[in-house]
Amino acid sequence: MRKLKAKRVVIKVGTSTLVYPDGSINLRAIDQLAFVISAMRHRGREVVLVSSGAIGVGLNYMGLKQRPKAIPEQQAVAAIGQTELISIYKERFAVYEQKIGQLLLTRDIFVYPKSHHNVLNTFDALLAQNIVPIVNENDTVAVDELDHETKFGDNDQLSAIVATNIGADLLIMLSDIDGFYDGNPNGDAKANLLPHIETVNQHTYELAGGSGSRFGTGGMVTKLKAAERMLNADGQMILANGEDPSIIFQILAGEPVGTLFG
Repeated sequence: MRKLKAKRVVIKVGTSTLVYPDGSINLRAIDQLAFVISAMRHRGREVVLVSSGAIGVGLNYMGLKQRPKAIPEQQAVAAIGQTELISIYKERFAVYEQKIGQLLLTRDIFVYPKSHHNVLNTFDALLAQNIVPIVNENDTVAVDELDHETKFGDNDQLSAIVATNIGADLLIMLSDIDGFYDGNPNGDAKANLLPHIETVNQHTYELAGGSGSRFGTGGMVTKLKAAERMLNADGQMILANGEDPSIIFQILAGEPVGTLFG
């Protein structure tokens, strides 16, 4: 059994968990996620959810088959999708008598001391009131073209930055893969799942590869960067398959699912 510190937990859920490959919303997964997190809160754990999916949900809502290429159009889709996504979350969490709050962040919030202080106070206040903060990047303003660094790059990095800044013990990263492999499991039948990685080094990065779906942006390299950030902050991260979010119960019970970094 794994030994985990998990009083304050950040859960990152990828677009692949929330949106089916055909673009429709996976309402079952969202409901299961709301159930699991609500159960965690009712048992005294502090939980922050970092949720991707705004653009994926927006594409579905607008009936679009492909992500627009123009940045303003992507921003518009994200704004539409974020509204729809948070509405779904609010509805599903309410079923389990759990209140939520929304934080849309840009990276410069953690760079400038005053905004950094303010956002940490917001997290602490929400958690103290038994509220589950749901975090996403503010895609309507965070673009590479702006003259100061606002963009996290992906929600894998966002989740690790949030986790390390709020002093989380554990980051649970739910994706469309069972964990970290020593090869590409989609093309190499001999690829082995690595259950425990103590350090992230150059060799680890060399094993990583691939990219996300047309709805998401993350790949394995971004997950390794998140793991490295957590390890540098003396935290732990678990990468696991988010197809059924109830896997979180197994993780918290110390069962050897996914890959533990730390």
